[in-house]
Amino acid sequence: MTKRRWIYYLIGLFILALGLELNSKTGLGVSAIISVAYANSVLFGIAFPDMTLILYIIFVLVELIIHTIRKQPRQVLVMDVLQIPLSIVFTRFMKVYELFIPDLFGSVFSLRLFVLILAVICTGIGAAMTLNMRIVPNPGDGIAQTIADAIGKETGITKNCVDLSCVLLTLLIDSIFVGSFAGLGLGTLLSMIGVGRTIAYFNRWVGNQMVIQCGIDNA
Repeated sequence: MTKRRWIYYLIGLFILALGLELNSKTGLGVSAIISVAYANSVLFGIAFPDMTLILYIIFVLVELIIHTIRKQPRQVLVMDVLQIPLSIVFTRFMKVYELFIPDLFGSVFSLRLFVLILAVICTGIGAAMTLNMRIVPNPGDGIAQTIADAIGKETGITKNCVDLSCVLLTLLIDSIFVGSFAGLGLGTLLSMIGVGRTIAYFNRWVGNQMVIQCGIDNA
């Protein structure tokens, strides 16, 4: 595995964590992929990072089932399992950003909107970089990649579908059990649409060249 591949992967993780944290700091709704975790954290009184970890474990289990059905090699299944320790480290790493990035809840809307757009772009770029390196993806993106590989579609499209499914499930939980739209807002809508599109455009303009440079078989 080349040094350049690891560098791209680590940079992607940093950018992805930054994007998710910036999204939450705007106060305009959490990212679509983790909206289910936020709603359940409110419902059950469990810390948001812990509920996010539970959601990620569920994603990993789904990936394992799909890869087992498709009779993927053992190496792929090992990479699925490794997403769990990555999730623990990743969610703790977001705490570092949380310490240094201030909340923007009381700021002017134009600033919050600018940061939100930046967050969506960072989330999409970070997700694309980590996925393209084919090392250990963040489970929220790994589930999209797994489904894309299984149905033969581009990751950007499946990411949009996964995000939409998460938002619809969150709406159901909020409507029936929570009684308010916990964690949902403009940020959720923009991330649901924008992250998948950012992945698609990034791969078209930059990502595919990274894959070629690293000598990765993206089939």
